[in-house]
Amino acid sequence: MHFDVFNGDADGILALVQLRLEEPKDATLITGVKRDIELLQQVDIEKASSVTVLDISMEKNMTALERILANQIPTFYADHHRTGKIPESEFLKTHIDTSASACTSLLINEYLKGKHHLWAIAAAFGDNLNAVGQNYCLVNQVNEQLMEKLQALGNYVNYNGYGRTTDDLHFEPQTLFQALLQWQSPLRLFEDKSSLFYELEQAYHQDISKAESANVLYDSKACKVVMLDDDKWARRVSGVFSNDLANHSPDKAHAVLTHNEDDTYTVSVRAPLNNKQGADEVCIQFPTGGGRTAAAGINALPQEQVEAFISVLDNFYN
Repeated sequence: MHFDVFNGDADGILALVQLRLEEPKDATLITGVKRDIELLQQVDIEKASSVTVLDISMEKNMTALERILANQIPTFYADHHRTGKIPESEFLKTHIDTSASACTSLLINEYLKGKHHLWAIAAAFGDNLNAVGQNYCLVNQVNEQLMEKLQALGNYVNYNGYGRTTDDLHFEPQTLFQALLQWQSPLRLFEDKSSLFYELEQAYHQDISKAESANVLYDSKACKVVMLDDDKWARRVSGVFSNDLANHSPDKAHAVLTHNEDDTYTVSVRAPLNNKQGADEVCIQFPTGGGRTAAAGINALPQEQVEAFISVLDNFYN
């Protein structure tokens, strides 16, 4: 039995779309909301014959990965998050790049020699790698109209991945992956006015408009921190709203807080677009923090640590 393990955001889903369009495979799918990253422990090592892992931190899944490799299960691992020390094993094949301009879908695009590059471009935009996405469009002679559609697709698929549980989402990530896999190219998706692209577009704009009234907790030369309402729409929009804030004020770091059921907060952090480093360093100072240099987060920031978090964020970028 083969297992496909992937992040439920645009990068994870569209990386797997590319891979399975080119290399079809019957697989058991393991995924979840974007914040659900400790996924490898769900692989049944008694049944697994091989594993593909896309867009989840190796560092956060090291124990499960080592167990899989100890059972001599061939594993293909592509990612751009923090890795920790990569295990040395003949059963592990890696495509890793943790630089601020990398994302998993672009690594898969390179692996497949650009055969499904439009999906990869959409994913780059979804990860807020706008300059990188624009450059790929230029290199691949993608016109401005199509580029705007690909950017929207990446944003909508990414938006769909945020939530406390999959009940908050419009589509469960595995369902969205399977639906997108039916389209050989995003071009056909855009042409069908009844497709999920337009369904997500409508939902996205409804939610993002509500975020304009976000409560500002802190605003300085170095950073801005806002809090959204305790509601499904707020949890869905937290990541894309963080990107919007970053794009509007590229010299500042940004953080968006949303409530959890246990009185902690989920935190989305974006490094300044003009200084895309350090978001992960800020977040790993808190127990449930992690991510990458340009964008990171904390899954459960205790209420009493909010002021400490703001202080760390402000000091880091000051």
